[in-house]
Amino acid sequence: MRNTLVVDMQEFCQVVDMPVAYVIEIVEHGIVEARGQKPDDWVFDTGSLSVAKRAAKLHHDLEMEWGGVALALNLLDELEQVRAENRMLKQRLGRFVEE
Repeated sequence: MRNTLVVDMQEFCQVVDMPVAYVIEIVEHGIVEARGQKPDDWVFDTGSLSVAKRAAKLHHDLEMEWGGVALALNLLDELEQVRAENRMLKQRLGRFVEE
C-alpha cells in the first residue's frame, strides 16, 4: 500500500534540510516525485523524505551532481533487490540441501 501521508514544499524542505532550488532539481531528476502543478503547489509522500535525505547525503558527501545521485540511488535500489533475491534463493536452496 502506498504511503498516503503528504507534506508540502515548506515542510519537506525543513525536514530534509534542503533549499527549494535543490528540491526542484531532485524532482526534475526523478529522484523524488511531487504532486501538483508547480513547485508552490507540490506535495510529497512522506516516503520521499528518506529518499531525499539519502540524495542530499550523496550530493554533499561525495560532491555528486544530481544526475549522478539519481543514478547512484537507482543502482543502490537494484543492489538491494538483488541481495533480497539472493537471500531468498539461499533459503530455498538450504531446504533442499538439508533434506
